[in-house]
Amino acid sequence: MAEQTNIQKPQAAPKKEVSSKVGGIKSASLVVLFCFIFAVCFYIFGLGYVGNFKDATKDVPINLMGTVYKGGVVVPVLITCFLVVVVLTIERWIALAKAKGSGNTTKFVENVKAALRNHDIAKAEDLCRKQKGTVGAVVYATLQKYKEMERDTILTKEQKLASIQATLEEATALEMPALQQNLPVLATLTTLGTLIGLFGTVLGMIKSFQALSASGAPDSTELSTGISEALVNTALGIATAALALIAYNFYTNKIDNMTYAIDEIGFATVSTFSAAH
Repeated sequence: MAEQTNIQKPQAAPKKEVSSKVGGIKSASLVVLFCFIFAVCFYIFGLGYVGNFKDATKDVPINLMGTVYKGGVVVPVLITCFLVVVVLTIERWIALAKAKGSGNTTKFVENVKAALRNHDIAKAEDLCRKQKGTVGAVVYATLQKYKEMERDTILTKEQKLASIQATLEEATALEMPALQQNLPVLATLTTLGTLIGLFGTVLGMIKSFQALSASGAPDSTELSTGISEALVNTALGIATAALALIAYNFYTNKIDNMTYAIDEIGFATVSTFSAAH
């Protein structure tokens, strides 16, 4: 009896799904807490170091760090705000770099549109796997719905087009929170930094006027302290607000560019399906 040998053909490896994996810091409150602790320690032990002043009374600063220390109790709050802006700016840079994917977004859009014009869905999927990121993930999910609608024999053409469009919008909506995470904090600090700096400025001016209103000759030490407090808080508040505003607008523009790319490919996908079916 002849022995029969079963020769099994190697199975094709399953194709990988595409996910954005934006990541990032989930809780901005922890960032604020750690920055506040660091700011207070830096204010007390760094700026308040005796070597930054003429004597142990810490009345007369001899360098910039001592002058900043004389800004008063508002300084640690402003330093906290500034550090939060710096940390979240770096965090969003890393997160949006992952969301952007591994290639040029504009070139990716053109390549996918070219593949769709040729009705080569497999090539468009491969492009999404290579690109990765938010745009690649959203487009890949839309292409899966495209293929599903091609196999569907029940729905009308209008219903299929609506289903593809709905999938595109749903996938985009799921990605947006990860992209915009922590941006509201930066937006808040664009105004809050200025207001806190203004508050510190007002406190400093109050001390200056108190020194001027003292009986007899004005106390030059108190007067200089009040002016220092006013100017230091103004400078820190403006620096915080300016950096937060630049970072917020920069990252908002990057997110808008990704959204435009998704919309462009989505329109091309729907148009291709409409023309082919």
